[in-house]
Amino acid sequence: MKFYISASGIKKVTISNLGGAIGKAGGGCAGARRISGRTLLLMLLVLAIVLPFVFVWFAFLVLESASVCDSPLDCMGLRLFRGVDTSLKISEELTRALVEETSQDGNGIGKKGSLESFDELVKEMTLKRPDIRAFASVTKKMLLQMERKVQSAKHHELVYWHLASHGIPKSLHCLSLRLTEEYSVNAMARTRLPPPESVSRLTDPSYHHVVILTDNVLAASVVISSTVQNAVNPDKFVFHVVTDKKTYTPMHAWFAINSASSPVVEVKGLHQYDWPQDVNVRVKEMLEIHRMIWRRHYQNLKETDYSFVEGTTHEQSLQALSPSCLALLNHLRIYIPMLFPELNKIVLLDDDVVVQRDLSSLWETDLNGKVVGAVVDSWCGKNCCPGRKYKDFFNFSHPLISSNLLQDDCAWLSGMNVFDLKAWRQTNITEAYSTWLRLSVSSGLQLWQPGALPPTLLAFKGLTQSLDPSWHVAGLGSRSVKPPEEILKSAAVLHFSGPAKPWLEISNPEVRSHWYRYVNSSNIFVRKCKIMN
Repeated sequence: MKFYISASGIKKVTISNLGGAIGKAGGGCAGARRISGRTLLLMLLVLAIVLPFVFVWFAFLVLESASVCDSPLDCMGLRLFRGVDTSLKISEELTRALVEETSQDGNGIGKKGSLESFDELVKEMTLKRPDIRAFASVTKKMLLQMERKVQSAKHHELVYWHLASHGIPKSLHCLSLRLTEEYSVNAMARTRLPPPESVSRLTDPSYHHVVILTDNVLAASVVISSTVQNAVNPDKFVFHVVTDKKTYTPMHAWFAINSASSPVVEVKGLHQYDWPQDVNVRVKEMLEIHRMIWRRHYQNLKETDYSFVEGTTHEQSLQALSPSCLALLNHLRIYIPMLFPELNKIVLLDDDVVVQRDLSSLWETDLNGKVVGAVVDSWCGKNCCPGRKYKDFFNFSHPLISSNLLQDDCAWLSGMNVFDLKAWRQTNITEAYSTWLRLSVSSGLQLWQPGALPPTLLAFKGLTQSLDPSWHVAGLGSRSVKPPEEILKSAAVLHFSGPAKPWLEISNPEVRSHWYRYVNSSNIFVRKCKIMN
């Protein structure tokens, strides 16, 4: 079968389906020319379709590159060759923008234009569609402002927590009022303490004499009750409770009514002491100097803008403003040899302690000629005393302090101490205490934080015998101290030093239970005043 195709200027070409070497060669050249033409047409058609999309895509990349990529070529490379992680590049760009972003006036904190919530941030980004640097700037200002608000809230919470520790629960007010009434209407509540047959024990050195300076009836009862219940021989103990004039009546009534379950207890008010005139003058001078130090510390605290960090100087400064820092009973321990002139060895217990072991061996402790036995190292190990180093109490920028103390040494714990009063009387400790107070005045009241402990540490320098840490675990009234349960159970004395006393609602329920187990819940006054609630 044959076809004839003619065109002007082209000779007739014959295409045959018959085989032949010459025919095949001619047909192959013509077929190649026809395939090349089709390919060209197809490519033109494809380009006509694709080029508009490529143009739109490239335009989109150019617009997007301002906030995501360094250049349009980078974006094209990210889209075409997925070897680079887009999210990583965005993260790096955002990080760079946040680091480089700076603004005046505290980084924009508190400015009127600062956003205050996540919803406002989303709305702002949706409406304005800023680039990544603008987003970083707005976000950083908002986060810094929120951080400042959180710090302020924590600061206020800390202040309110300390203020709550200054109050006296109405249940304790109730107890004092009911006991005062009982003292006036019940002859048994006015019974002599101790009874006449036990008076001789008050000065007998063969007994274990415990001294408690307090104006808290419930606390004193827990100290004595816990000591007696854990004593191997409770009849060997004699308790000397010294209180102020206003608390004397309810304190006396409590121990007179509950004498059946108590050992020998002496309750004495400060108004019953007949001290020489010169001692009265020195005591008044001591209190006035402590008030001056307290007032200066208070003024400094008001003028200082503290940033809240748990457990820092700010918290310690607030604790130094506690009313107990000005309480006469807290400062009178420096005059214990005069309060008990006929005693040679005593154990002094604070009213915020609870006893869990027999204390009898303390009177047998060899103090090696020292005046006071006290725990120095805490339960956490040797030289471990967080918040209790000398630098936490004293101003080491003053030469009087830096020349006498080492700032990283641990201060000994007060609250459970053995005193050799016979050795004390042979020293000038009380006079040294008064001398340091006068030096504080002449130095502008800048030597130490308010409280009785700092000048006491100076007066007893070199006269302290260290006791085993298991005798005394302190700091349970602070939120930053959390000893393990096995340490709490094995300690001889648990000391709720700090703002959160166990009779306050702000105290830690986990450790408060160790104290409440010694409250006499069957007592009619305890029930009526709802103390256990």
